[in-house]
Amino acid sequence: MKVKKSSKSSWFTSCFKHQEQTTFKITEPPPPPVEKKITPDNSVQRISITDFSNISTLPEDLSTSLAGSNLYIFSLAELKIITQSFSSTNILGEGGFGPVYKGFIDDKLRPGLDAQPVAVKLLNQEGGQGHLEWLTEVIFLGQLRHPHLVKLIGYCLEDEHGLLVYEYMPRGSLENQLFRRFSVCLPWSTRMKIALEAAKGLAFLHEAKKSVIYRDFKASNILLDSDYTAKLSDFGLAKDGPEGDDTHVSTRVMGTHGYAAPEYLMTGHLTSASDVYSFGVVLAELLTGRKSMDKSLPNREQNLAEWARPQLKVARKLNRIMDPRLEGQYSETGAQTAADLAYQCLSHRPKARPTMTMVVETIELLKNFNEMEFGTFVYNAPTECKIESPKKEEEQKDSKKDIDGHRRHHRQHDHQRHRRTKSPVVHSEIDLYRNLSAGTDSPP
Repeated sequence: MKVKKSSKSSWFTSCFKHQEQTTFKITEPPPPPVEKKITPDNSVQRISITDFSNISTLPEDLSTSLAGSNLYIFSLAELKIITQSFSSTNILGEGGFGPVYKGFIDDKLRPGLDAQPVAVKLLNQEGGQGHLEWLTEVIFLGQLRHPHLVKLIGYCLEDEHGLLVYEYMPRGSLENQLFRRFSVCLPWSTRMKIALEAAKGLAFLHEAKKSVIYRDFKASNILLDSDYTAKLSDFGLAKDGPEGDDTHVSTRVMGTHGYAAPEYLMTGHLTSASDVYSFGVVLAELLTGRKSMDKSLPNREQNLAEWARPQLKVARKLNRIMDPRLEGQYSETGAQTAADLAYQCLSHRPKARPTMTMVVETIELLKNFNEMEFGTFVYNAPTECKIESPKKEEEQKDSKKDIDGHRRHHRQHDHQRHRRTKSPVVHSEIDLYRNLSAGTDSPP
């Protein structure tokens, strides 16, 4: 990798050239050992990205300015060793920020840092997201701690290179698990587990003393560990919520088409309800197995939110749009509850959408509907098969022919006598199948 020499001052000058004028000061939540609702610690104040607007105040060690961050500072040389010189064989993916590589940290690299696999994100100098997004992510993830936010271990800021080091999430993104070709179908219970945990991550951001708006909630930003625990990643577009009497944050429109709320796209007004809409899109993806935007489909079906929302409230229509890969292995009651929730989240009226706390409470109830609702199961035992001698088998065939002929004669005679008085209880196989196809499982 060719390293260009430049001063840290010039690096951050470019970082703040296009900075948006918003501020946030959010209190620090205590990191709990188990998953619980985390309440902010009012005794610790967070710094905002605007606190670095004056280059002369930029600390040499950024981590010391982030309350309770415990971030490690890595050199570029160390990260080259960790990722085998950013080998293409170690690449995990690539987004607007830049490529992400898998690496491994041994226990000798830093005192107190356990040996572990990591994900190293390298800032793409020519990418759409730049130094401002890099710094935004360090400031947010350096201070926010929650079981359903990805953990930022450390960073590297050397010359023009900005890198971030995260915990490694072995199952990758929800997008890959749902849509990658030949991927194993996610069971219903796993889908609802992911939806619940992602909702808890969003609720934590919204409920901070000074709320955080994620702004880029989508399937590719939900990462999964080995047991499918979901964590939100990529905070480069996150913003502080409105303060005081303000009802929204005015900002330039950024995000991903198909996930962004319609009022945000039209006005640039950003609220926590914008995240709720994006959550509704992801929930619709989990229900239908379709992408938020799919240009390969007919025009009216390309935008998932617009196409699916009218069908989410009607049980008969919902059954038609459920992911066929589930093969009916889900609770109809649970699916309808999830569909009703998605319908509310996708409302075009922001005030009509539920809060993320309400979303969490609703999905919690779906734990009672993880299994299919089965009807009565009837097992028909096979008849015993006996092997007979050829001679005896021939005699049985002749006897059967005589019996069949006798039965045919009686059926013809009975038909002539009763052709106008067909009993409603007698049904042929064809009639039975017609009844079944019409939605009945017993004669009328």
